Amino acid sequence: MQVDIIIAGFGGQGVLFAGQLLAYAAMDNGYHVTWYPSYGPEMRGGTANCTVIIADEEIGAPVVGSPQVLLAMNRPSLDKYESSVKPDGFLIINSSIIDRPVVRKDVHVINVPANEIAEKIGDKRMTNMVMLGALLANLPLLSIETIVSELRAHLPERHQKLIPANIRALTEGARFQLEPV
Repeated sequence: MQVDIIIAGFGGQGVLFAGQLLAYAAMDNGYHVTWYPSYGPEMRGGTANCTVIIADEEIGAPVVGSPQVLLAMNRPSLDKYESSVKPDGFLIINSSIIDRPVVRKDVHVINVPANEIAEKIGDKRMTNMVMLGALLANLPLLSIETIVSELRAHLPERHQKLIPANIRALTEGARFQLEPV
């Protein structure tokens, strides 16, 4: 088993942190993992993406041409990566700021109003956790509890107070699941 995931958006949306958290959780649960970040020199406001590969055996290379999953946090990310997702793969879309429908008909689309949910929680920085919750619900490799453990282990002390909001964001995002066929 190998799952290739691309998380993409603007710098400042927590794209790299979401991928890193997913990689830590998978590694701590016995999987082989790669986390490969990419971001422009602008950082906040520029483009950012990361590739996470989770496998039950050694991973040959950290580069992914055709992921099974795309978490698109903004429209430029959807525009750039939509065509590369494997048929029958998943496109998890931040429908709060992506203003166009997915063109492909051979992929599963999950529209998540992540910005609105994060704002209801009271912190727009939780958008990435909402999207990660949707990923976990639709690709059950890891549990929300596992991600919460990683938050406790890897968030700096000054951010530990944000754990309850992160848990709520993950849980709210997990409500967005494909209907069983």
